[in-house]
Amino acid sequence: MDIKDFDFNLPENLIAQFPAKKRDESKLLLVVRETGEIIDFIFKDLPSILSKNDFLVFNNTRVKPLRLIGKRENGKEINILLVKEIEKNKWSFLVKKPKSLKTGEKIHFGENFHGTIEGWADREHRVISFKEGILNKILEKMGLPPLPPYIKRENPFKFRDEDLKRYQTIFAKKGLSIAAPTAGLHFSDYILKKLKDKGIGMAEITLNVGEATFQPVRVGKIEEHQMKYEDYEISKSEAEKINKAIREGKRIIAVGTTSVRTLESAYENGKILPKKASTNLFIYPGYKFKVVNAILTNFHLPKSTLFMLVSAFAGLKLMKKSYNYAINKGYRFFSYGDAMLIL
Repeated sequence: MDIKDFDFNLPENLIAQFPAKKRDESKLLLVVRETGEIIDFIFKDLPSILSKNDFLVFNNTRVKPLRLIGKRENGKEINILLVKEIEKNKWSFLVKKPKSLKTGEKIHFGENFHGTIEGWADREHRVISFKEGILNKILEKMGLPPLPPYIKRENPFKFRDEDLKRYQTIFAKKGLSIAAPTAGLHFSDYILKKLKDKGIGMAEITLNVGEATFQPVRVGKIEEHQMKYEDYEISKSEAEKINKAIREGKRIIAVGTTSVRTLESAYENGKILPKKASTNLFIYPGYKFKVVNAILTNFHLPKSTLFMLVSAFAGLKLMKKSYNYAINKGYRFFSYGDAMLIL
């Protein structure tokens, strides 16, 4: 399929720069695959839309404040995103113009802390090292949440506390992600209680969101795109909950595309396997879903693998129709935006 098939025009003013005042006050667009219906709700309506035959699967990964703004030795500001600890106290990171950095150069984070450029991790990532215990102090003092570049902050430290709180799900428990599983950001304690009171089952998996989730597609034919690997974990107890729900014929609702990819990757021989593993599963139209019966998700970027995933699930024609409806209705897009429930 051609990458152009997944393009659409999005007015810039619909890209959400801040979350809704309250998590569960986002808009919620219901899309019914069988009938093609598109219905407006708010997220607080979710418990009334679902039934006790539904079963939700959440990604409980934790986002860490791995974005750092420092000063180079030449006095210029540098903005880096730590990606992965490749050795003790050594991290790979992303930065604009990585070739401009020199091995041995020190990056200063405040008066007393610095990291040292060690070279290349691969063709895209540089390596920075820190003295024992220094990085945690830097992150605690000035680490910023890894907001995507379309969320603009003239002074990111002014909104640091708010973003650290809101760019994190209330059920975040473990792991290390460099982006939030944003469908989960809409859930409040109120919503979770209402779902439990209704008898709706839930389980948690962990996929550490990495570059694969937001990696742009740079090929004309999408089948040629190679996803990067992301680590996931499903415990024995949570796998048992999900498998019981499958046996009982429950409707399995994946909360977010990361939950979709984890469930579909871990399904073997008719059941979800408890495991620690990595996945580079790329879901695009033509994919046959094995586990997921419904998806709760945000509105995604044009030509992104995430838009391709929901198009695989609901059909490209219905997704384009739904997105066009959302644009005309003023829905807010992307990470801090509104939600869509595809049944």
